[in-house]
Amino acid sequence: MPPKPKKKCCSDKPACKRCPLRMMREGTLPEGYTVKKRKLVKVKSSAKKSGSKTSTKIAA
Repeated sequence: MPPKPKKKCCSDKPACKRCPLRMMREGTLPEGYTVKKRKLVKVKSSAKKSGSKTSTKIAA
């Protein structure tokens, strides 16, 4: 099992093994997560999107 990522990057040089930035770059970050502003964030699932208003109107 790969190590769990930290919640926030400590910006040390060299980067630790649990650094979210390093894990994202290597592709080992768990599915459903991303990094924004050096912090680990959960990606919202967009399973159902509502249609736009222009597609539901019928031109008369």
